[in-house]
Amino acid sequence: MSSQPGTVVVLAGGLSHERDVSLRSGRRVAQAVRAQGLYVVETDITEGLAGLLADAADPVVFPVLHGGDGEDGSVREVLDLLGVPYVGSTGPASQRAFDKSICTPLLDVAKPAQAALPQSVFRELGAQALVKALVKRLGLPLMVKPTRSGSALGCTKVGVAEELPAAMVAAYAYGETAVIEQFIEGTEVAVTVVDTGDGPRALPAVEIRPRSGVYDYTARYTAGETRFICPAELSDEVANACAALALSVHAQLGLRDLSRTDIMVGADGPVFIETNVSPGMTETSLVPLSVEAAGEDFGELCAALVRQAHRRGPSGVRG
Repeated sequence: MSSQPGTVVVLAGGLSHERDVSLRSGRRVAQAVRAQGLYVVETDITEGLAGLLADAADPVVFPVLHGGDGEDGSVREVLDLLGVPYVGSTGPASQRAFDKSICTPLLDVAKPAQAALPQSVFRELGAQALVKALVKRLGLPLMVKPTRSGSALGCTKVGVAEELPAAMVAAYAYGETAVIEQFIEGTEVAVTVVDTGDGPRALPAVEIRPRSGVYDYTARYTAGETRFICPAELSDEVANACAALALSVHAQLGLRDLSRTDIMVGADGPVFIETNVSPGMTETSLVPLSVEAAGEDFGELCAALVRQAHRRGPSGVRG
């Protein structure tokens, strides 16, 4: 086997609500990897994907799919079945990270108290009784979000109990189950973890300051709507604690190659919010900012991840 992959297949698009963001991320990664001298093919999730991979010379897939099938592990399971190596976490590890009602309870880190409610339960038992119980258990304010979505779609901050039913309905628009958790006040940061063969390492944290005060979809993907500070304006002690938390999450969930963990630095220190196995790579995304702040080249990092996946070969195992 050559030390270089024959074809790098950048997989972007998909059918989730984050399709447009995924396509932008895919273009960015494809350009970066192509600039490193590798042969790149960009493709979407289509019925022709298996044939493309079968015909490609010594392929490696770089999945840049967001939300839904892109991050829940299903596409990675298919790549394992096809015997094609890929950048990133395995299917089962991706599933653990993607579903917020599974991920948060699994982790032994500082995290918000949480409850998960399917839409059918919320409808059948009635909002009034459930709202009272949720507020009694978790307090206010709360954050409500879909268990299986990204880019802050369907997420609502709830300040008073009367706002909770509408927030639940908004979350259910993006999935059958909603997560209700304590809202952590503080400074929002994101820490990228990369591993190109020498073990996982944390890149500088990015501090997130949205103009609106809420890091929603518009704030994430509209240039100028959010100020990003990297490295984050944190003390060395807090920055190190954020890095340690992200590395712990990466290890506990069995992730590999690349992850990004979102953290709220509250009064008692860093608190886990969620993690991403296929983080955004657009011009306003956080991973490229972290790479630049670390003094590294985004294209070189992407190419190193591709070469590592090529050396590793097909996963072939669940884990």
